[in-house]
Amino acid sequence: MKLLSPLVFLLSAAIAAAAGAPRPNLIIINIDDLGYAEIGPFGGRNRTPELDRMAKEGRKLTSHYAAPVCSPSRAALMTGSYPKRALPIPHVLFPAGEVGLNPNERTIAEVLKDAGYATAAVGKWHLGDQEPFLPTRQGFETYLGLPYSNDMGPASEGTKSNRGQPLPTPKAGAKAKAAVTSDETGVRGNQPPLALLENDRVIARVRGEDQVQLTRRYTERAVAFIRERRDRPFFLYLAHSAVHFPVYPRDEFLGRSGNGLLGDWVQEVDWSVGQVLAALRELKLDANTLVLFTSDNGGPVGQGAVNTPLRGSKGTTFEGGIRVCTIAWWPGKIPAGTATDAITTMMDVLPTFAGLAGTRAPSDRKIDGVDIWPVLVGNPAKPPRDSFYYFRGFVLDAVRSGPWKLHLKSGELHHLGNDIAEARNIASQHPDEVKRLRALADKMTGDLGLEGIGPGCRPLGRVVHPQPLIAADGTVRRDAVGKTAKFP
Repeated sequence: MKLLSPLVFLLSAAIAAAAGAPRPNLIIINIDDLGYAEIGPFGGRNRTPELDRMAKEGRKLTSHYAAPVCSPSRAALMTGSYPKRALPIPHVLFPAGEVGLNPNERTIAEVLKDAGYATAAVGKWHLGDQEPFLPTRQGFETYLGLPYSNDMGPASEGTKSNRGQPLPTPKAGAKAKAAVTSDETGVRGNQPPLALLENDRVIARVRGEDQVQLTRRYTERAVAFIRERRDRPFFLYLAHSAVHFPVYPRDEFLGRSGNGLLGDWVQEVDWSVGQVLAALRELKLDANTLVLFTSDNGGPVGQGAVNTPLRGSKGTTFEGGIRVCTIAWWPGKIPAGTATDAITTMMDVLPTFAGLAGTRAPSDRKIDGVDIWPVLVGNPAKPPRDSFYYFRGFVLDAVRSGPWKLHLKSGELHHLGNDIAEARNIASQHPDEVKRLRALADKMTGDLGLEGIGPGCRPLGRVVHPQPLIAADGTVRRDAVGKTAKFP
């Protein structure tokens, strides 16, 4: 059950309105697998004029933390909690999984919807593809997008190869082997067709040629939502499938970057951001809208992403795997052309947005996020967050306090203020810091645990006999569509 009454949130919102505090529109633009140095404001190699302007009019968050991979990062964003607390899984979710984000979690969308906000999700979800886990069951009034990553489908339909590349040839015996590669988190091998959802209904089977249009389709839906809901406070979650492998930029962007398909898709993302911000300016909503641009994890270096000057890649707890390029924009509220290296995280978005909406984060469960509004509007006397725990799946890999970061297994100690690249191990010179950080890590023993499931981990959502959204023969088997449909 959802334990907090909507009346509580509506009352707090009404009090805020009565006090003359206008409630802002709130937008999150979440890019998939975007490298730290793929965009201009973070020293990127790609031309990104819209994001350059966004940074000039806003504030860069240069120490913003997500998670090493997709599903955990999105769980932190949605719930305001460490991923291991809200979605305790070893890696990510796959199609037709038994588990997903528990419907008893209170998401940022539910908190804002109960406060009177219109809510919409557009793009990649990746918190469970079965009916109880979908965005429309987690506080979003409308949804259009892929329920998981754009590479989670049959190789023969372009999900394992970039645009223009030949489709891979199946190896002998691969099908039989792939058929058994599944567990409670879903099907990893011999995956079902990739499905596009409208709310909880399958509306299309997505092949390579369809992926080319995803960024434009998501952008048009996002702008349409802004126009339709401009007369009341709204919350928009625009989560692009770009720039996750396989890479599918639209024709207009092919060859534009000079940095291959990935650079071309980054530039299309930049175009999308420009469309959203232009709509806000045109409708004169820019003075009352907070937009947060970010990525769900660091870029995969092996696929051409650049995280310079950070060490590491997607999937690791080095800074390059978990620290993400982030920009906060709200003309007239957030100081233009500024940056902060204060520690901020995906978990902090829920309490921050709740406070701006005149409501509050859930109080019936532990929330790890903090309100970072003081960081967004200037340098507070005391940063709201001083420490951060680096989880990779069930394992606590590292811990940070102030500028000091300790990798627990290797014992490497780095001062991120002086060595953002984690190039120099200074543990032998600072034994007191090593001792202090190990003690900080040990505090997690009785909560989330240093490995495995700790007592502070909340239960996953579960379903019995999960079904693929689209069967291999193109049949839609889910009851949510109302009747059997065919997507050959």
